[in-house]
Amino acid sequence: MPFVITDPCVGTKDTACVDVCPVDCIHPRKDEEEFEAATILYVHPEECIDCGACVPACPVTAIYDSVEAVPESQAMFIEANEVYRLGEPETMEQAEAIVKAHIEAHGDLLAIDLHTVNFAKEYWDNVFEHFLAEYKSGRTPNPDVLCNREIKFKAFLDYAHTLGADLIATGHYVQKEETRFETYLLKGKDSNKDQSYFLCEVNENCLHNSLFPIGDLTKSEVRKIAARLNFSTHNKKDSTGICFIGERKFKDFLERYIPAHPGDIEDSDGQSLGRHNGLMYYTYGQRQGLGIGGLKNYSESAWYVLGKDLERNVLVVGQGNENNDLYSRKLTAAQPKWINAEAPKLPLHCSAKIRYRQSDQSCAVKQLPNNQIEVCFDDPQRAVTPGQYVVFYQGDRCLGGAIIEKHLR
Repeated sequence: MPFVITDPCVGTKDTACVDVCPVDCIHPRKDEEEFEAATILYVHPEECIDCGACVPACPVTAIYDSVEAVPESQAMFIEANEVYRLGEPETMEQAEAIVKAHIEAHGDLLAIDLHTVNFAKEYWDNVFEHFLAEYKSGRTPNPDVLCNREIKFKAFLDYAHTLGADLIATGHYVQKEETRFETYLLKGKDSNKDQSYFLCEVNENCLHNSLFPIGDLTKSEVRKIAARLNFSTHNKKDSTGICFIGERKFKDFLERYIPAHPGDIEDSDGQSLGRHNGLMYYTYGQRQGLGIGGLKNYSESAWYVLGKDLERNVLVVGQGNENNDLYSRKLTAAQPKWINAEAPKLPLHCSAKIRYRQSDQSCAVKQLPNNQIEVCFDDPQRAVTPGQYVVFYQGDRCLGGAIIEKHLR
């Protein structure tokens, strides 16, 4: 990489280097969506023509025209700059470069040692194989729940104990409440960022050994604290991709592991409307990407995924956001896991969510045979999706969750 952009760039409002670049090789450019949220700029190595115009234009001396010119205090950015371009780390080495860059840049302030450990095997065995199996069976899994249960609050916690640590601290927006004998998981203060949904299968013993230092703060408060401490991540764009997979093009990612089997798209009456690319690419309630608009003898209403006929490899769709087939009052769920050792007694009246950031929905839960439960909602629920989690609450307290098996009318 011919040019390296280093830590002084972080938080700088003067982006003269972007303005003077004759080939727009410095990203994010002002016309790119990521520009406002960018923590640091980067030089695209394949676009750069080595003109050097950016170096004298930089108001904070953050750009160097060679690796040799980078001062030792900023050396971590030599390796990390290329990773910023990638956006999401593709390898353990790239992920390590990002972490090292941030920690070493603020090492004196943090005053902590950096240990790195590879949990790739644990992730593959306990999370990713399940993720692929669910997609192969036509369901839509939620690997974030498993990642928290199996990696962040199991493998990572166990590793921390081998280092002599008593507790781990994470950046989850949740809180906990401890009594003499029990530990409860509570929603985070920031209702828009609350992550208790994703921790629904973390048991109370793991919670007891964990700290959640930002759970009683809002996201904006956390950013202000980070900015005051001059952390380079204070205005970092929120991550929205799948746990440990990130924001890659999901279709491209999935087809690397699962062969696609195109098939027919039909309406509820069995009329053929077109072709799908593979059932694994679609989820219940999906509107975008169906490619069947403007059909003769049909209204202009939008089409939505209503179901999947796995035996015939058919995607079933219907028109209208208020289509009755999109809604259901009941669902069955399997493998319920309760956070506390003393599980709630069923039947139970509580609230639940069938997706992240959904408002609490009043419901009743009853036991079924074969370690399954039935959830009956007061109000119809839109697009109940097999493979996702239904998570239960009493007030701000998260009780646990279960994997949705099917919806019932």
